[in-house]
Amino acid sequence: MHTILVVDDSPTIRKMVRASLQAVPSAQFIEAPTGLEAIEQLAVARVDVIVLDLNMPDMHGIDVLKFVRRNSRYKHIPIVVLTTRGDDSSRKAAEEAGATSYLTKPFAPQVLSGTVQELLNATVDSGAQR
Repeated sequence: MHTILVVDDSPTIRKMVRASLQAVPSAQFIEAPTGLEAIEQLAVARVDVIVLDLNMPDMHGIDVLKFVRRNSRYKHIPIVVLTTRGDDSSRKAAEEAGATSYLTKPFAPQVLSGTVQELLNATVDSGAQR
């Protein structure tokens, strides 16, 4: 079973992401509407992939990225940034902070599911240990 953490302040977007990722075999979902709640979820659940928005009310997605990448317990987790911010500076900031992939909203469900599936396959193929 693969656990995907969906982090977005919009309940509608979280629902759309879950629906888009239903095609991913053996996927289960946990959600966080804020960056701080995402960090709390990481502390209590084993997460295989994070789908992360940048614009959130309490903690910017870049700060969540930096937290995950600095923490040895979580730094291996692939992170797909899914945001409305399509500008080069936001993309560059996310990549520098450690984003594995960067997609913009509106998104094509098959692109998101394909990206997440590739990341899960790469994690399994590399034999990443938790």
